[in-house]
Amino acid sequence: MNYDRYYTYDMVNGPGLRVTLFVTGCVHACPGCHNESLWDRKAGTPFTAEVQEELLQACADHDGLSLSGGDPLHPANREAILELCKEFKDRHPTKNIWLWTGYLFEEVRELEVLGYVDVVIDGKYEKDNPTTLPWQGSANQRLIKRP
Repeated sequence: MNYDRYYTYDMVNGPGLRVTLFVTGCVHACPGCHNESLWDRKAGTPFTAEVQEELLQACADHDGLSLSGGDPLHPANREAILELCKEFKDRHPTKNIWLWTGYLFEEVRELEVLGYVDVVIDGKYEKDNPTTLPWQGSANQRLIKRP
């Protein structure tokens, strides 16, 4: 898996103070996407064990981890995202993980990684379907909380 960047002090991508990772790779190619440069899964920098450790350490004094992109659930990203989520929950069991994906929840609900994710914002971005809801890019997208 590759990533483009991460923020260690983010208050935009979910509630509270968060660490946010932007991965590369997206098959949805939504017109008007704000992160079109992240569609190519070969773009960015390899997500190494060292980068993962930096992220996890940064989460210690934060409210949670946010995963965006690109698409964290791109097939090329799933294994690394699963390992990151497992390790995050091992270290920070009371903190939450938010994940943005262009897939519908029904298409990916069986993925093991979703057992570790607390909130999924699903669905392709639709530039002609605006919303005023926080955290969703367009009105078709749903904020789904894990039970």
